[in-house]
Amino acid sequence: MKRFLSTNYTDGVFNFAMLILRVGLGVLLLQHGYYKLVHFSTMKHSFLNFMGMGSTLSLSLSIFAEFFCAIFVMIGLFTRFTVIPIIIGLGVAVVKAHNKAIFAEGELASVYIIGFIVILLLGPGKVSVDRLIAR
Repeated sequence: MKRFLSTNYTDGVFNFAMLILRVGLGVLLLQHGYYKLVHFSTMKHSFLNFMGMGSTLSLSLSIFAEFFCAIFVMIGLFTRFTVIPIIIGLGVAVVKAHNKAIFAEGELASVYIIGFIVILLLGPGKVSVDRLIAR
């Protein structure tokens, strides 16, 4: 019982937890991006036109963040850089697509944002390609 109440942790547990967080969030977000990628031709005319960029460009940027950046986060490559487009894209989804409803239809995007902010602040951990590059 004392161990469950402890605030101490080892480096190994921290790095394993970051791996689980990265891969878990990445896999879950990847499916959203994959759906948009596969249905690009049908979605490009009806997708949110953010800041007058056009719905095709907005959809392309969303796919870049939710599919390609999610893959990079999962493997831990350029992790802190690749979570930034994800956070921005999900922020746009909460504010524009879900009308700032962080506790209603925008709740899932809000949870993703929190998780990816944690990854941005803490980094990928040692079980990542970034760690191999840093050696």
